[in-house]
Amino acid sequence: MPYIPLPEGLPGIRGPMAFRPETAKPINELVEILLRGPNTLTPGERELIATYVSSQNDCFFCQNIHGAVAAYHLDGDEKLVMDVKQNYQGASISSKLKALLAIAGRVQQGGKNVLPADVERARQEGATDREIHDTVLIAAVFCMANRYVDGLATWQPDDPEMYRMRGAKTAREGYGKTP
Repeated sequence: MPYIPLPEGLPGIRGPMAFRPETAKPINELVEILLRGPNTLTPGERELIATYVSSQNDCFFCQNIHGAVAAYHLDGDEKLVMDVKQNYQGASISSKLKALLAIAGRVQQGGKNVLPADVERARQEGATDREIHDTVLIAAVFCMANRYVDGLATWQPDDPEMYRMRGAKTAREGYGKTP
């Protein structure tokens, strides 16, 4: 039960965003740029970063919805999404993405936990400064979003099919286009 009255039937972050649409707009715009805008990282890779951070923060809604969006972009590969959440080092992803996930994990623990060696490793694996920047910002934004969702005790359904359907819709249409 949410701590404040939120619109009925809107799970996770969608309830608080409908409650305060003027704050939802800039959040959605930022997420749209970070996860779907032009980038050398694919939308699937960027969604995996968001999913990983959300799983580390134990945010059920965000890790499941962004995991579903990632899977959609990765040809339905839900196993890969689960592998990244459980042990990205052993997942079938590029060494560059592994290095970027290490940075995202450090950000999730606290920004000052990112070390020069983490950035150097990412560069050695082929990450650009923009990819490093965007990884840090995706991780930071999702720490905020996870705390927004869980801090208000939002409704978070446990039906995997709901996440698949909503994830596919978001992957096709983007963020902030529909309630």
